[in-house]
This record gives sequence, C-alpha cells and structure tokens, in this order.
Amino acid sequence: MKARSAIAVGLAAATLTALVGCAGTGGSSTPDKLQFILSGDASQGGGYQAMADKYEEETGIEVEIVDIPYDDLVTKLRNGAQAGDLPALARASALDPIWSSELLDLSSVAEKTDIVPELLVQDANDDDKVKALPSDLTAVGMYLNTSLFEQAGVPLPGPDEVWTWDQYVATIKDVQAKAGAKYGMVMDSSAHRLRSFLYEFGSKGVERQEDGSFEMNEASRTGLEYFKSLNDDSFMPRSVWLSGDDPSALFKSGQVVAYYSGVWQITDFSQNITAFDWASVRTPAQPVQATNLGTNWIVAFDGTGVEEQTQDFIDWMYQPENYAELSAISGFLPATTGLEVAYPENAEAFDVYNQEIAASDPIAAVQSASALEDGYNDKILVNEPLKSEVVRYLADEQDLDTTIENIISVTEDQIGD
Repeated sequence: MKARSAIAVGLAAATLTALVGCAGTGGSSTPDKLQFILSGDASQGGGYQAMADKYEEETGIEVEIVDIPYDDLVTKLRNGAQAGDLPALARASALDPIWSSELLDLSSVAEKTDIVPELLVQDANDDDKVKALPSDLTAVGMYLNTSLFEQAGVPLPGPDEVWTWDQYVATIKDVQAKAGAKYGMVMDSSAHRLRSFLYEFGSKGVERQEDGSFEMNEASRTGLEYFKSLNDDSFMPRSVWLSGDDPSALFKSGQVVAYYSGVWQITDFSQNITAFDWASVRTPAQPVQATNLGTNWIVAFDGTGVEEQTQDFIDWMYQPENYAELSAISGFLPATTGLEVAYPENAEAFDVYNQEIAASDPIAAVQSASALEDGYNDKILVNEPLKSEVVRYLADEQDLDTTIENIISVTEDQIGD
C-alpha cells in the first residue's frame, strides 16, 4: 500500500475519543502505568491495545486501555477537570473549554514527527505551542454495490473517473431501476458528510468573516436545494435524516446502490459484507472535487506528575514503524507524510481515499483546523446547526432562507466573536 503523499489538509472536528491516564494525586496513573481511555478501539481492530502491549514489552511501562462508550467521554473528561483529577492522555475530537487550559505542550513531539503541516495548529495565545496532534485522518467518500451494477449491466466509473453529481444520480437511478434496488443512495445523517456534499457544489461551509460574523455563499444554497431534491423516498429514504434509520445497515442489506459515508467503513465492510461485492469510488464533483477531512486529537494534561512518561509514550507512538503498525491494524489513514502502511485487506479502497484527499480542494481542511483554533480560544460548537436546521428544512418545517439564517445565527451564538 502506498503512503498518502504530502498534502495540504486540515480537519473537521468529529468523534471525541480519549486516551486518558488519570494521573496526579489519587489518580490511576503512576510512572510505570499510564491509563489510556478511548472509545471504539475494539471496533477499529484493537490497534491501540496492540500498541499498548508492544510498549509494555519494550519499556516495562503498562498502558492500560479502557475502551468506554463515546457518549461517556465528554462527561468523563469534564468530571476529571472539575475534580482536579485529569488523566495523562486523551484522544479527543475537540478541545473543551473546561480543560483546554490544562494541556501539556507537545511541540517537542511535533518537531520530530512528519505531521501534515496544516494539521499542526498552534496556540497563538500561548507562545504558539502545539497542544494537540492529529491521531489519524478520516475522509468522506462513496461506496458502490458493484454487484448491483453488474446485475444491471451498467459500467462502473474508472479508477480515476470523477462524475458530476448529475451524472452520478442519473447512473445510480439507472442501476436502481434495472436491478430492482429499493433505494439509490443513503447518506449518513451527519453535518460532516453534508459539509462535504456542499463543498462539491462550491460551498465554503459556514464561513467566518473578518469581523467575526459568519456567512454561507450562494453555492451553499444550490447544494442544499439539490440535497433536498434527492431525499424523495425513492432515490434516498427520508427516514435516515428525519427518523434516524441506520444508513450503514441499509447499505449492508444489499438493497441500496450507493452509500455516501467515509473511510472508517472499510474495515467493517470487509468483515461483515459477504452477500455482495462493493468498492470505494471517487466522490462526485459539481464542479469542485472535495472530501471533508476529520481527525481526533491526541492531547496530554499538565500537572499530572507523569508528564515525562506521557510525552515518551506519545513520541514512541508516532515513530514511523509504530504509527504505520497502528494505522494498519486500526484501518487509519495516517496523519503524517511519506508513511508506508501495509493494510492487511482492501488496500485498493484505502488508495481511493488517498487519491481523493490528494485531489481535494483545500476547503476540505479548513473547518477542522478552525475548530481547533476555536478550542484554544475556549469556543466550541456544542450543537451542530448544519444538521439540525437542515433536518427541519427536509421535513418542510421551514424554507431555505430560514434554514440558512438559523444556521448562521446558532453558529454565531456559539463561536462568534
């Protein structure tokens, strides 16, 4: 598997996972034991557990992996901060104002690690220190049920072929009709996926202006109108966005031609789809080629009493041999440049995502880096209006003008100047 080439990327805030070591007085970490709390390691192949086992073999220091539900992570870190018992490490999708002032400086690790430059976000309020490192890359992408294409006698797009959305919708409808599929496409009910969709129409997302206000451009309107037209209970089931139906389960049923989701599905699909063939393909462009990038951020906490041991572990984890192993086991796209990753399965699917990222408009990077900068400034987008307001638009509870006005208003209330 070829490594992802050096690219200009930055990442949207997505999943809060944590590598937590409860250190300091009364904590759960000691100089020879670091607690590492996270969410989803088991479902992602157990890469962090494998790294913890390897680290203990090499150093004698135990890294205890505690895999907790995603919804519990925010509360656990906040409770730790309020009790004066923060962990040693965390893997987080965003900085929380409750604990962001307690972060350990990771600049020394950053200086000797080939992190993609656009992911090294410095804290301008604290001597440009790097306090968060990207744990991995995620990217939005498209999956096709290739068995349905074969059944319908419709050719798949070539490896380097990028359809427009108009071409894509027409082709999927053709396959849907000829193969008798129930739906043409499903898409995760997520602002992260919708943001990527809008970028492909030329949107800049919910864009911060020089005066601290926010705007959405005309291309955003076009993209939202197009998205609503697809949610017609024929091409796309309205129940996914309006009622919370599981799009992954629908795609895995074999009755859906395409799935607009992301790289994190590859491992699951390779293990759990046996009734049909599937493939990753390039996302459509109308006319912009763009994915949406995400990451989790590795952070460590100051004042724990195990700062040196924590930095040593993080430094070790990002060493090329170890980071490549972690990426291969967990099915991660690496957040470093020039790294060779030997994925055990579906290397061609990961290659498609590498191509997608390399070809993507720089807009794909902006929102995540901006979110981390907001975190340094004690701002966090707690409730994502791009999803909640668009759900109301899809349900015909409000028109497009009101939807955009509400998205901007809620965003300004939460992270505006």
